[in-house]
Amino acid sequence: MKVNIYYGGRGLIEDPTLYVINKLTEVLNEIRVEVVRYNLYEEKNAITMLPKTLKEADGVILATTVEWLGIGGLMQQFLDACWLYADKEHISKLYMLPVVMANTYGEREAELFLIKAWETLGGITCNGLHAYVEDHVDFETNSAYTQIIEKQAELFYKTINQKTKMLPSSNNAIHKNLLKSNSLDLTPQESEQLSMYVSDDTYVKKQKEDIEELAQIFKGMLGDSSSNETNQEYISNLKENFYPVSDFNGSFTISFTDTNKTLAIEINGNNLRCFYGDKKDPDVIAKTSKDIMNKIISGRMTLQRAFMTGELTAKGDFKILRMFDQLFQFSTF
Repeated sequence: MKVNIYYGGRGLIEDPTLYVINKLTEVLNEIRVEVVRYNLYEEKNAITMLPKTLKEADGVILATTVEWLGIGGLMQQFLDACWLYADKEHISKLYMLPVVMANTYGEREAELFLIKAWETLGGITCNGLHAYVEDHVDFETNSAYTQIIEKQAELFYKTINQKTKMLPSSNNAIHKNLLKSNSLDLTPQESEQLSMYVSDDTYVKKQKEDIEELAQIFKGMLGDSSSNETNQEYISNLKENFYPVSDFNGSFTISFTDTNKTLAIEINGNNLRCFYGDKKDPDVIAKTSKDIMNKIISGRMTLQRAFMTGELTAKGDFKILRMFDQLFQFSTF
């Protein structure tokens, strides 16, 4: 027979939970039970791999200490990992003994939480050990307390050995009928393999990098699609409302302060070319917002007026700047 102990405390010398699990181990070893202890504070980076160790056990002891509230983060992580990666069919055959010692209020609630969690996982729970310990020395030297712990170890052994039947629990019913894991539908072997990957920091980091790279690729693909539409903004309006002036040659760039995009306009007689991007040495360099450009395109404001009111700034050849409103005559929508 083999029993695994999962200790969720911090490993402090004065932790009474350590005394209890040491005493349980001592008694179980005397009756030839193999006991393996996993200190979760030493397994922080491999907690997701611990559920696979349940397959080697006939029974488990979940031991934790209430120092201020609840079962503590390490034990919670272990239970989360059991929900995600453990072989639920094997858990349904495992007896669990909860051990909760507290130097503050809440040992009963913490024990109840462990029981509910284990039953929700589908496992079998036994009557546990819980106590409020004000002075760990007094607790450890009390022979009556020691006797209670030893009897509990013997009872736990008999329960596992005889495969004692337990009355049905509503937590088990919830597990079977209502709760569904959001994880992928994986076999126990696949779940174990996934738990190993999750615990591997290098693997996880690489996966995050790969996901980020894919996100950028898809973002770029979507961006190309959306940018095709964006890059046509204003261009069709300019072409539709272009009134060429014979022998006029000039170029404009209009930078939009709220989108960091630049619209380039090149005019060579009757030929008009518009595009988004940089243009070398334009005759007029203008800056404005898309809101002002929308007013110009809709005919509610001329470019010259926007320049005069300061809503558009420009530098370069101002004779060519004044030609803009003659070259592009927008009608009010």
